[in-house]
Amino acid sequence: MKTILVIDDDVSIGNMLEEVLQKEGYRVCRAYSGTEAVLALSKTPDTGFGGKALHPVKPDLVLLDLMLPGLNGEEILPYLEGIPVIVISAKASSEDKVEMLLRGASDYVTKPFEIRELTARIAVRLRERDSQADRSLKRYDFQDIVMETDTREVTVKGEAVRLTGTEYAILKLLMQNPAQVITKSVMLDRISEESPDCMESSLKVHISNLRRKLREKSGRDYIEAIWGIGFKMKET
Repeated sequence: MKTILVIDDDVSIGNMLEEVLQKEGYRVCRAYSGTEAVLALSKTPDTGFGGKALHPVKPDLVLLDLMLPGLNGEEILPYLEGIPVIVISAKASSEDKVEMLLRGASDYVTKPFEIRELTARIAVRLRERDSQADRSLKRYDFQDIVMETDTREVTVKGEAVRLTGTEYAILKLLMQNPAQVITKSVMLDRISEESPDCMESSLKVHISNLRRKLREKSGRDYIEAIWGIGFKMKET
């Protein structure tokens, strides 16, 4: 479960965000000032206001208001390095937006905002972070399949499988997201960098060949077609 830290002193906005985000399946942590946020992010547990214990949190994403008591949003942004930050602020000038983006914020949403737009932006930023993490991995495993990305070697039950560039790109995308159904349009978009010549008309042929090559090594299918939607790795 992804964790989102909401840093906002407006209780009503914070409550609304917490309710919506929890319904979307996120874990939500709250901080009501810049100082409290820094304490919550610190590696060493500390004590918050009124003697309330604050446990260190490691959020996957931060929603950050700028006009906060104590340390303001601009001042705590350096403490959020390496974490996607979406600024949510009543400051609507282009100068404010540009400054925060140049300081390291991932996105900027002005108040008042549409909640559906915000949740979409959150999903995009989290997906980008996961994609960056995936690209840093050197090995993927799925059941009997092992993919070594540094050598581009693929084995099934220890036997090497010779794949074309397009077949490799398709398998890599599916193994990066083994529980997710990948639509044809998304697949074409995501593999375009490694396989720019793959078109929708030829995608089915590439996947059919990939499935055959994997099946020849073990006698079973590892990729399933979800009718009318796309493809995913097949669970046993």
